[in-house]
This record gives sequence, structure tokens and C-alpha cells, in this order.
Amino acid sequence: MAMHAIEHAQQDPVFSQYMFNKMSFNPGFAGISNMVCIGLDTRQQWVGIDGAPQSTVFHANTPFRPFGIPGGIGINLLSDNIGFDKDLAIAIAYAYHIPIGEGKLGIGFNAGLLNKALNGAQWKPPVQTEGDNAIPKDGESAFGFDMGLGTFYETDNLFAGFSVKHLVSSKMNFDQASTQARMHYYLMAGYKMHLPNPAIEIQPSALVASDTKNSQVTFNTNIVYNQKFWGGIAYRLGDAVIGMLGLEIFNGIRVTYSYDFSMTDLRKYNSGSHEFSVAYCFRMKVEKTPQKFKSVRFL
Repeated sequence: MAMHAIEHAQQDPVFSQYMFNKMSFNPGFAGISNMVCIGLDTRQQWVGIDGAPQSTVFHANTPFRPFGIPGGIGINLLSDNIGFDKDLAIAIAYAYHIPIGEGKLGIGFNAGLLNKALNGAQWKPPVQTEGDNAIPKDGESAFGFDMGLGTFYETDNLFAGFSVKHLVSSKMNFDQASTQARMHYYLMAGYKMHLPNPAIEIQPSALVASDTKNSQVTFNTNIVYNQKFWGGIAYRLGDAVIGMLGLEIFNGIRVTYSYDFSMTDLRKYNSGSHEFSVAYCFRMKVEKTPQKFKSVRFL
């Protein structure tokens, strides 16, 4: 039973605002927007359930062209807490850029460390059981190496990417047990639809996530007004309906809030999931002519 809990908690966290958080899903995205972008996304899942997932990711990326070689670099810092299980991860990414058609293709990889901490004092075993020796009573921590790959293509009007996380991942050994991250596959795509009114854009997108044992499919549509305000709705198949609102509070600084309404039996025991993100994108080089920031889709 404990081994099942350890393995389940190892799997990657869910983020509803994936369209604003591409760097944490795909290393091929690093630097592809030709801007320096810094972001923070925090999520409280299933509010009201003791020990429910709490996830926070910091991500940053920038163009990087040593010796004129087109590319980008990035970093992800992740904290994911589920009950007695606390996971930390850091990954450094590099992407090589290839011009294709009207856009660019980023081919990237990342490498870093995973840390898993288990605290048996916070674990509540099922009634009439004596617990499990696989979960350390006094707390225990283990490290492991991690690596992933990804490709990401972007133009002014569309994006598409495929990535594999935990492609190479070492075991994290505890006194009575060990665990290892399973490979996760991510496929995402989106499009920017122009309307007769140039102030309004419709931006549909989708994300498919799978570890070969479990899969999630999310469809989202955001409506953006004047590149300053946006709202949208999403549906994660068989799991949740999601509402989303955001605005650009200053040139290049955006904030977004989303709420997940659970569609599973868990809705009886929780009041939904909350997610909040903030990001800042800017150009390092001062241009002679005024520059328009890209659509919020591509930040």
C-alpha cells in the first residue's frame, strides 16, 4: 500500500494554465519568443481535502546565442506537496532554434535533480492498520537525476510542441523502499483566430498528458480583448470544468486566475481547485521603433 502511495505521488502535477506555462512542460520552448520571460504558477488542488496537492513552479527562459548560434536557455523550479510526500525539482534547459516557414522550431533538452522527502509522522494509515515500514516514521529524503527532451514550433498565429519528461531518471532509494519517476509525454497545440474586430482574438488550445498508465486531455478557449484582458473556459476530460480570467496590469506583466470545478466523485468532498499565475516578459535589446508585445498566448 505504501509503495503505491509513493509511486502515485511521484507523478507530475496538474496545471490548468498550461498555455502560460509552456517552459515547465517543454524545454524546446526556451528562448523561442525572443523575449526574457519570468513566471510563477501556484495551484491549490481540491480545497477542503486534507493532504491535497499543492504545487508551485517558477520558470524563466531567454534567447541565448553564443557565437551566433540561435537558441535559448531556461530553468524550472518545482515544489509539489501531497500529504506526507514533498517533491522538489530543478531543471536547466537548452534549445537550438531552426527557422522553418513563418516560424521557428526549438529542439531542446533539460537536465536536473529530483528530491523526494517522506514524513511518516504526517501519514494517516487506514483504520485498523499498523502503518507500513516503507514510509519512514522520522522523515527521509532522497535525490535522483532527471532529464527530458522536447520540440516546440511557433509562428505568430500558432504553436505546437511535443515533449518527454523523465526520459532518463535515476532511482531514489530509501531505507525500506525506492521510487523512480515514470516517463511523461506531453503534446500541446494552439491557434490564434482573428476576427473582423481587430481588438478581439479567440485562442483555442489543447494539452494531452500521459504516463502510459493514465492520460489527461484538456481543451481550452480564451477570448482576448485588446491584448490586455482575457477570459476563457476549459474542460479536462472526465475531471473538471475550468474558468479563467486574466489581465495585463503593466506593460509585459500579466496575472491570471483559474478555478477548477471537479466533475468526479471527489466534488462531494472539496470546493474546487484554485490556480494563480504571474509573469513578466520583456526585451533585452532596446529597439528604435515601438514594439508590440506578443499575444498572451505566446508569453
